[in-house]
Amino acid sequence: MATTSLDQSQSTIEPFHLDVPQADLDDLSRRLEATRWPEAETVDDWTQGVPLAYVQEVCEHWATRYDWRQLESRLNARGQFRTQIDGLGIHFLHVRSPHPDARPLLITHGWPGSIVEFFDVIGPLSHPTDFGGQADDAFHVVCPSLPGYGFSDKPRRPGWSVERIADAWAKLVARLGYTEYFAQGGDWGAAVTTAIALQDREHCRGIHLNMPTVRPDPDTMNDLTETEKDALEGLDYYRKWDSGYSKQQSTRPQTVGYGLVDSPAAQAAWILEKFWAWTDCDGHPENVLGRDQLLDNIMLYWLPGTGASSARLYWESFGKGSRDPVEIPVACSIFPREIFKASRRWAEKRYRNLVYWNRVEKGGHFAAMEQPELYVREIRAAFREIRAR
Repeated sequence: MATTSLDQSQSTIEPFHLDVPQADLDDLSRRLEATRWPEAETVDDWTQGVPLAYVQEVCEHWATRYDWRQLESRLNARGQFRTQIDGLGIHFLHVRSPHPDARPLLITHGWPGSIVEFFDVIGPLSHPTDFGGQADDAFHVVCPSLPGYGFSDKPRRPGWSVERIADAWAKLVARLGYTEYFAQGGDWGAAVTTAIALQDREHCRGIHLNMPTVRPDPDTMNDLTETEKDALEGLDYYRKWDSGYSKQQSTRPQTVGYGLVDSPAAQAAWILEKFWAWTDCDGHPENVLGRDQLLDNIMLYWLPGTGASSARLYWESFGKGSRDPVEIPVACSIFPREIFKASRRWAEKRYRNLVYWNRVEKGGHFAAMEQPELYVREIRAAFREIRAR
């Protein structure tokens, strides 16, 4: 599937070149064509899950018109690498800025996302003057695939929690030669980024989150703002109607993995449902993202067969981990269709040095993919504020 000479040294960073065998793509087409479909849902909306007609439409496009080689070429042109950290091969993008004062920015995705979420923002972040920005806004972008995701290795033993990933990311940044850096993330990426802020305060100079990992503050329950009432309603809906995937993945990831790794239709539906639920899409994911964009992301689960290994992060860390206060500078951007939209005063309980807070006008959970211009605007504004401190 890929060529790399990773075995030479535990600390070697090697270029990574994707070349998926045609036999793997042919197998995908065969599996799609042989899908055993369930009957249609008994409602005329998405309340029972992704509608049969839409999954069939996407899978037919996947089998007959989707072009993996286009994404493969883009990935190969972007700057892919692999290195071993704590015995695990880590795949990452690394794009250096030409600007001499650029700062390193470590960006971490979540589930069911991947590094392709950030394709449209890497250029503006690393080469800002080519995209209407200032040289002072430049970043060297480091974007790794989480363990068990994409083309990073799959852990063979338990223990790869959010905290261990944060430690690995700090080692990765140091191995690239950066002594100081910023970090950014949403979803699991927000949890990893927060752990970095706790564990690597010597080198991480500030973080930006688009889904702060905080809980509603009990002390505010008798004095809620309208924004906080809305957030609690959203959290209640999530728990009742939108969290089944997390319960399954945090308790029995191996069981769900059999279907996801064997059936491309199952893998597609499992991910598409969340792009419907968590994007600012007015009822349909393709109102905000192209079908090929959605499939690009799904392919980074299907080709390496990460249905079980990606789910295992939930088993390792969901509902667990430190709740210690964060003291380094923190910036937050809250997008309107995020799963949970914290209020500033809730966030300030944990993020003691909250220097930037903005509620964005549109966008959802996959902010960089849905609204790349707004995401870049927020990153620039946030780290300008952090650098000024």
